[in-house]
Amino acid sequence: MGNTITIDPVTRLEGHLKAKVETDGHTVEKAYIAGNLFRDFENILKGRQPWDAVHITQRICGVCPVSHAITATRAAEQIAGFAPNDQALLIRAIIQGAYFISDHILHFYHLNLPDYISPPQLTPLRPGYSVDMRFSPTQTTSLFNNYLEGLKIRRQAQEMVAILAGRIPHVMSIVPGGVTQSPSQAQIDQLKGYLAVVRDFVLNKYLPDTYLLAEVYGDYFRVGKGNGNLLCFSAFDLPGNKSLFRQGLMTNFSRQQLSLSEIKEFVRFAYYSSRSGLNPKDGDTVPLFGKSGAYSWLKAPRYKDNAYETGPLARMTINGYYKGSVSVMDRIMARALETKMLVEYLPLWIDRLTADAATYTDISLPPLGYGVGLTEAPRGALGHWVQYYGGKISRYQIITPTCWNASPRDDKGNPGPMEWALIGTSIQSEEQPVELLRIIHSYDPCVSCSVHVLEVPPP
Repeated sequence: MGNTITIDPVTRLEGHLKAKVETDGHTVEKAYIAGNLFRDFENILKGRQPWDAVHITQRICGVCPVSHAITATRAAEQIAGFAPNDQALLIRAIIQGAYFISDHILHFYHLNLPDYISPPQLTPLRPGYSVDMRFSPTQTTSLFNNYLEGLKIRRQAQEMVAILAGRIPHVMSIVPGGVTQSPSQAQIDQLKGYLAVVRDFVLNKYLPDTYLLAEVYGDYFRVGKGNGNLLCFSAFDLPGNKSLFRQGLMTNFSRQQLSLSEIKEFVRFAYYSSRSGLNPKDGDTVPLFGKSGAYSWLKAPRYKDNAYETGPLARMTINGYYKGSVSVMDRIMARALETKMLVEYLPLWIDRLTADAATYTDISLPPLGYGVGLTEAPRGALGHWVQYYGGKISRYQIITPTCWNASPRDDKGNPGPMEWALIGTSIQSEEQPVELLRIIHSYDPCVSCSVHVLEVPPP
């Protein structure tokens, strides 16, 4: 007879995630991933000015405010037919790059690594699982020391963001029309000083630790396998109509062009009474808690009815920067190599800054319009779809990266990417199913960003 394992909540991620799997006593046969919180930002935005979305959507998540600011801003700029100048693009790219680095360090050391090491018996590091811990005591001590140093280094990267964005989280300078910060030469020099420290840690601590993990846990290149469907939006837009990451997708490892019209959201197994199968430009967010058969507050985004994985592995693979497969360790490796790319590109972008240059243009919107803003968050593809009339938002729909990755089954019963990756996993100990956590954490899920506070009336 099969067994059911439930982890609720899954810790060391942003938000409230529940994982339930059914096993034959050893191997996962079915998997269900559920977001357990409803937030309703799409409806909160209705009736507000499009400019407000830049700041309100950042409150969806304190981990990914920069990407929401850029996405909401790009949607408004698309409506206005406006393109920021070169200096504004560079500043946005530097802000986004520094915050990606901070987030990737956070993921590797503080959210992911505790699945593989036995840290000191200190709260909140303990209690924890003790199954399949392979590092020697010397290696464990070194990794934990870098865990502690990583806390300081990601703060340095955050302070880089604050120099150009006013503060972090919830940045202030990214707005429709460009960027409201024109850095002085002293601030540019300060950015270079911070970056030198961050770059040294990434190249001499983070990367070697990632390679060590991949060596000791090499079998995890065969665990948590994806279906070969990968998706990314463009990110790090630069002068000359260039970007570090191009928009695209891979279906069964074959690269294809992406059409936004082919994206649909399904809600058969989600707590919504909205019509199912709508493109986000026509989508609605109508909650229905307790809906029969539903088990998650996440909708199920699909592209041409197929589930797609998004994140650093998708970005790096689609753009030819990573040549590997789709697994737990591939996701970890691709994230680390992306971080290496960013610490190498950021000095080039900073060198192109001109002190006290004009970076903002006062723009206005027509009386009505429709726009789409796309970019990448550390966890993957992020999209905002906005319609407004009479200067007020009439519809706003958001698809976050974890909504792609941790989506429930669609109307045909097909599992989401994370559910797919869990199926077939062998579990050494059902009392300590660390294999499940390693798969889930490899996606770096951010559930507060994905589920759209619910007040349930008393009975």
